[in-house]
Amino acid sequence: MLKIVCKSLLAILLLIPGLSQAHDARPLYLQINALATASSGAYQYTVKMQVPPSVEANNRPYLTLPDNCTHESMGMVVRVECGQALSGQTLRIDWPKYNPSITTLISAELGSKERYQQLLRPGESSWQVPAERDSLSVVTDYSILGVEHILIGWDHLLFLLCLIWIAGTFKRLLITISGFTVAHSLTLVLTTLGYIRLPIAPVEAVIALSILFLATEIIRNRRDTLAWRFPVAVSTLFGLIHGFGFASVLQDIGLPQGDLGIALLFFNVGVEIGQVLFVGAVVAIFTVLKRVEKFPLAQAQTMMVYGAGSLAAFWTLERVSGF
Repeated sequence: MLKIVCKSLLAILLLIPGLSQAHDARPLYLQINALATASSGAYQYTVKMQVPPSVEANNRPYLTLPDNCTHESMGMVVRVECGQALSGQTLRIDWPKYNPSITTLISAELGSKERYQQLLRPGESSWQVPAERDSLSVVTDYSILGVEHILIGWDHLLFLLCLIWIAGTFKRLLITISGFTVAHSLTLVLTTLGYIRLPIAPVEAVIALSILFLATEIIRNRRDTLAWRFPVAVSTLFGLIHGFGFASVLQDIGLPQGDLGIALLFFNVGVEIGQVLFVGAVVAIFTVLKRVEKFPLAQAQTMMVYGAGSLAAFWTLERVSGF
């Protein structure tokens, strides 16, 4: 049955024209670096804008700064002096003639040594610089980001759902989830700190493939396989790959360099909190349904596994086609 689903999905994808086509234009790149505060108390920055060749010479964009800022051009770099820090203020990118619908990548290193990367979609022309964070707000913000990421990450949730079915008993589930936690925490930290680098496209494809693998194991129901006998081995192996996915999200968000360790720790804590909430909710729902008379729990679980496997097969094909 799973083979038929996979073949059907492949046929559908092959019929969709332009699936692998991408916009060829490079983004507009804006780099902001803080300098030492002037003796007058003003905040100083350098701003460098790299315009892609696809933009016409008479339509080169320019940066509109807050009213309390003055600027002086020094060739490719603009020196900016502001009466107050850029944190919390809004920057605009304006075009003399029209917006050519290209993305804008902003990289900012502020005086607080916080680094941010922001991607503006085509049509977006303004960015509010994040307000400077204290340590407590870093703990709160990154914990919430971690919880939100795991709870909206359907691929991670489906992998956890399959692990719950494979583990079976509470003791095996605890060991299995612990292996997944340790593994993805390890690669999350090593990747974020720059010790390991992997291209994200193959990582996302393997994450989808990990769900398909577990769904297939559950459907086959051969209890003598490695996945059934030692689920912690499978959760640990694939957990290493899922950690690269978590790290890519964290890199997109950006880390405050002054509180890098705190932000990294509590993002991971948030991921674990969201993971525990999801696993606890699933186990509680299954426990309640077992006590409901005449509820076809086995059939419902089978349908969910086939659904998870089919969705994972689609993700795998979609992500591989994007290489």
